[in-house]
Amino acid sequence: MQTGDVGPLELLVIQPTPFCNIHCSYCYLPNRQSTRRMARDTLERAFEWVFSSGLVRRPFTLLWHAGEPMVVPPSFYDDAAAILARYDSTGDLVTQSFQTNATLITPEWCELIRRHRIRVGVSVDGPAFLHDARRRTRSGQGTLARVLKGIRLLRDAEIHVHVITVLTADSLSYPDELLDFYLENGLDDIAFNVEEIEGPNKTSSLQGIEMQERFRRFLDRFLDLALHMDPPLRVREFECPAASALGKRIGAGERVQESKPFAIVNVGCDGELSTYSPELLGLSSPRHGGFALGNVATDSLPSVLASPRFQALDDEIARGVEMCRQQCRYFAFCGGGPPGNKFFENGTFASTETLFCRLHKQACFDVALDHLERSTVQA
Repeated sequence: MQTGDVGPLELLVIQPTPFCNIHCSYCYLPNRQSTRRMARDTLERAFEWVFSSGLVRRPFTLLWHAGEPMVVPPSFYDDAAAILARYDSTGDLVTQSFQTNATLITPEWCELIRRHRIRVGVSVDGPAFLHDARRRTRSGQGTLARVLKGIRLLRDAEIHVHVITVLTADSLSYPDELLDFYLENGLDDIAFNVEEIEGPNKTSSLQGIEMQERFRRFLDRFLDLALHMDPPLRVREFECPAASALGKRIGAGERVQESKPFAIVNVGCDGELSTYSPELLGLSSPRHGGFALGNVATDSLPSVLASPRFQALDDEIARGVEMCRQQCRYFAFCGGGPPGNKFFENGTFASTETLFCRLHKQACFDVALDHLERSTVQA
């Protein structure tokens, strides 16, 4: 495989630190108690690797994630912006984004976010009886009050906030309460993740045959409420499936972002790099070894592509995508599902259906399509 056969880069995930200042019960990060931090030299090498790789052929998103990014000081991101300016002098090539728990937001952080036009995603699971049950400090205290304080600071600084809520079995009983929570806190751009089986999180409260129907009922009710607001709330689980239904179908031989080699590049705080699902970084398997494929300080993209480890990994992922194409009626809209979920749930990338795809792909598509059809008839 040659450099021109992979990419282009769509998403660069950089881990400033694996450390997180809170302790969520469903977290998939394996080293979230480690206080290691990315050195400036490593950051320089990461950007040099990316921009010299040949992968940058159109604008992409740089996501600061894989630990709580605001554990490191704002000066780290000022340094990052200065380095980026050498490669993206107009500021049109790279869109930066934080995924944060918002507990560390201060006016200084708001100034930095505005200065560098960084997008902000906040992880919040709804009212206290839902959020604080899962997203706690290491001493067991709830974190919602601190999260809402951070959100207020961001909104006061006129910084747009989109939120990601992780749905557990408990959440599925409360679509109305979740909507009220978002409205009360001025949140109108919503995304749902499902509690996934990934890395150290070996089980999910959403396992069980009855959960698929409960999830569908939850999403149907939530969309009924959210889409009839004036103006409607933005809900990723409606917008993305609707766009897929109305857009170009995924054909034979095509791969989507998480299964396409080097459409995503993940860089750990020590400079280790991987591709495909970001959740694979820092983990390993008996057959593949570590999912890190090299280091930005020592390994070029051609050397990674030539390695037997990458070739074996890509071959297994490609076989899984083809299995989905052959077996699943949702393939033309989904593209085969994230390989990370296949590995963590099924033990191999060369596999098909997962809990994640039954809920977050199949159920979301069915419910969104039903709402789309109903809105078309009513119009």
